[in-house]
Amino acid sequence: MQYIPGLAGVPATESKISFIDGQKGLLTYRGYDIQELAEHSSFEETTLLLLFGELPTSDELARFEDQLRNNRRVKYNIREIMKNLPQTTHPMHMLQVVVASLASFYPSTEYMKGATENQDYINDVTVKIIAHMGTLVAMWEHMRNGYDPIEPRTDLTYAENFLYMVTGEEPDKNWARLLDAILILHAEHTINASTFTTMVTGSTLANPCSVISSAIASLSGPLHGGANQKVIEMLEEIGEPENARAYIEERLKNKKVIWGMGHREYKTKDPRATILQKLSSSLLEGKSEELSTAFKTALEVEKICEELLGHKGVYPNVDFYSGILYQEMGFDVGIFTPIFAVARSAGWMAHWREQLQNNKIFRPTQVYTGAGKSCYLPVHLRGKGSAKELM
Repeated sequence: MQYIPGLAGVPATESKISFIDGQKGLLTYRGYDIQELAEHSSFEETTLLLLFGELPTSDELARFEDQLRNNRRVKYNIREIMKNLPQTTHPMHMLQVVVASLASFYPSTEYMKGATENQDYINDVTVKIIAHMGTLVAMWEHMRNGYDPIEPRTDLTYAENFLYMVTGEEPDKNWARLLDAILILHAEHTINASTFTTMVTGSTLANPCSVISSAIASLSGPLHGGANQKVIEMLEEIGEPENARAYIEERLKNKKVIWGMGHREYKTKDPRATILQKLSSSLLEGKSEELSTAFKTALEVEKICEELLGHKGVYPNVDFYSGILYQEMGFDVGIFTPIFAVARSAGWMAHWREQLQNNKIFRPTQVYTGAGKSCYLPVHLRGKGSAKELM
């Protein structure tokens, strides 16, 4: 058997949810181009598309939006769990712990075997998890700073409510629309590490709250979800656009990572990065010099990296611009990856539901590279030499 590190390119499942053409820089959700969805759809509508395979009717969309709005509030017990966490707890660790605890409030049964047998429960818990994700991240942003969280509102969209709960101010419509597009762009991306984690945990018929908690843990690693935070740190180190070339050349010389550059799937520019750059340019146009410095520096970094790395197929990925936009919105760097998790909960739940429809527990094999058959020796004999020497 051939061992392939990281299972790179090894088919692990069949799926109808999303598709990537890395050579052409193409990403589709259920056949719909991601650019069309980002420009014309909403996070709520895109979530329904991912979950059920079709764009909803106006009545179906309105009903789903109401369900999400009416499930934004969390039980007081959940707030107590959060209060008892150290204020230094990273938002991703909080999210992993609290989402896992939701299994106590929305328990599943041991005999849950598939989508048709338990459809009401599956639909109900899907709504609750997706609705709660944004609420929990926004709540913790206040609680970890010693303040009471802001209650969610039912008259706002998902993106608008998140902005309101984080800032405490009436959400700016332009920022809300951009955040909505960001949520759409992060909602799904085939079988990445956290989605594969979802499938593996889900294949055991674990409670869906435990399934999503395991996915959050996978996303928390800097090689997966934490790159957008690293991009901001990198841009802060560079400081000004004119410093970019020397910084990039020095890192390449020392074989260091250029954060936000390159992707395992894409050999051209990540289509999500292209969309974010376009949306960012139109929205940030006319803002003050101070606000747009990071964005201008990022454009210069991209230009230099394309010159130096384009021949290797290394271009910006979605993390390159998303972090800049989060910073422009006033978000603390600590919730960059949790926002990613909020969006990706739609894709995770879609893959969990798809896994249940034809479930088989994951049990890959291995290529054994350890010792051959060994001879056990009583402990009083082991000081006289190794087992191999005495045989």
